[in-house]
Amino acid sequence: MKVVSYGGGVQSTALLVLAARREIDFRTFLFANVGDDSEHPATLAYVREIAIPYAVRAGVDIHEVKRRRRDGASETLMQRLNRPDTRSIPIPVRMANGAPGRRNCTADFKIKVVGRWLRQHGATTEEPAAVGIGISLDEIHRANRRRREAHEVIEYPLLDLRLRRDDCERIIIEADLPVPPKSSCFFCPFRTVDAWCHQRRHEPELFAQSVRLEETINQRRAALGRDAVFLTRYGVPLTQAIPAESHEEGDEDEGACDSGWCMT
Repeated sequence: MKVVSYGGGVQSTALLVLAARREIDFRTFLFANVGDDSEHPATLAYVREIAIPYAVRAGVDIHEVKRRRRDGASETLMQRLNRPDTRSIPIPVRMANGAPGRRNCTADFKIKVVGRWLRQHGATTEEPAAVGIGISLDEIHRANRRRREAHEVIEYPLLDLRLRRDDCERIIIEADLPVPPKSSCFFCPFRTVDAWCHQRRHEPELFAQSVRLEETINQRRAALGRDAVFLTRYGVPLTQAIPAESHEEGDEDEGACDSGWCMT
């Protein structure tokens, strides 16, 4: 069994085109949706309106999979973050010194969700499934074969083909597809400063939701006697960290989730 972890971004969409052209041996793509209330709306729109119809025409399967609790109910990342009884924070919020905290969002809402689908479809430790991750050559430092389930073997087709992000964009354009936006949760603390500035200027509704989320997290932490945490590295609330008229451009490397399961 061979599948691609499809994130709806540039690199994994290039893998979709390569699969459609029969240049890589993957026919199944799994989009682990962390929640319609959590994924960036532009990513959801691209996956559903552009990628899935393209895949259908090319004879490639894309399955949208979601996290399920033990009782069978679905759960989104935003719902987890807003649960009153949640004591730990699953996203990599920034400490007062700017360092990211521990997280389990990628494991719980990406890796385990894909892993469960693979188990249900026959993957075992003895006969593991190959999972293709969309990391390009310019992001080779993100390649990390440790972040997987026991019944998976991680592969990096773009690295094997020595393709960079620019190559991925070219491949997508050659297929007459629009280049997708960078994929991530709209409130992800790994977003670049430039992405936060863009959100405040052009996506005020999403920015307001991000502000409310940061406030909710800190209200809960204050009740537990814990220090405040933040969605940016600046150690101040989001409205102060990203002024309304800010035009600062952040370092692109700042916004890279190190696992490769996100932001591809």
